[in-house]
Amino acid sequence: MIYRMLAMNIDGTLLHNGRISKETKEAVEYVQSKGIYVTLITGRTFPSAKRVAKALKIDNPLVTHQGAYIGTHLGKPLYVNKIHEDISYEIVKFLEEMDCQLRVVQDRMAVMNRMKLSGSLREKVLFNRESSFIYSTQYTDSLSEYLFEDPSSALKIEAKFNSEAERNDAVMAIKGMYHEVDCIVTDHDRIDIVKRGVSKLRGLLYVCERAGISRDQVVMVGANQDDKDLLDCCGLGIAMGNSSPDVKSAADWITRTNLQNGVAYAVKELFRKQQPIEFLKKMNVIKS
Repeated sequence: MIYRMLAMNIDGTLLHNGRISKETKEAVEYVQSKGIYVTLITGRTFPSAKRVAKALKIDNPLVTHQGAYIGTHLGKPLYVNKIHEDISYEIVKFLEEMDCQLRVVQDRMAVMNRMKLSGSLREKVLFNRESSFIYSTQYTDSLSEYLFEDPSSALKIEAKFNSEAERNDAVMAIKGMYHEVDCIVTDHDRIDIVKRGVSKLRGLLYVCERAGISRDQVVMVGANQDDKDLLDCCGLGIAMGNSSPDVKSAADWITRTNLQNGVAYAVKELFRKQQPIEFLKKMNVIKS
């Protein structure tokens, strides 16, 4: 099989302690020199993903906010799909009764309720880390009151619970009450709530269609629960060595961990024998 696209998640995949290694940067540059289309598929905000893309010299459209925002520039999306302001308010109002940490994520900023969670300071910092990473966040004592006074649609609503059981209860309740949204499990105690039909996979397929690349020509590298569908549906799904067992079970290949530069290892092993895309076109191996 000849692969024409490399799609990668960010957290747990490209990053270790918030940094991209020199080896990973060199590997991404190597595949791009062969004419491989490279993109990022992430639950992160667009500004955060764009910063990672810039470090890797990726200029192609990025799939961000779990697929709710796709584009190359902030404020000029190729695709955007938001939760209606009325539904955002109702869901936040409901979830506030469950004593969870909430963040309503918009294009340029987020609004978050103040800390309610039990657990370690480290867990709280990790939940908030991206919001302070080139992304403005406003805090409020009552998120529902904020949205009532200043209604706004949301690209996604993030929720962190005190336990997996509470998370499961919330998912079941939201699925039963709101057909307008989908719940995406991102961790044992976290969900992202997005507009119905929004997902990383649909976002990737949108980018593939624009680029004229079929899904079986895509290599996807991921590590998290919300990467499972992509690993299963792409031409080659690669799970990071630090992934959970169920994520690994959805992959075709398991590479090294992010600490061991698993992306760089997989990319070099996979693409070193593949000729550049332009050469393959000239030889009529693939269509232009």
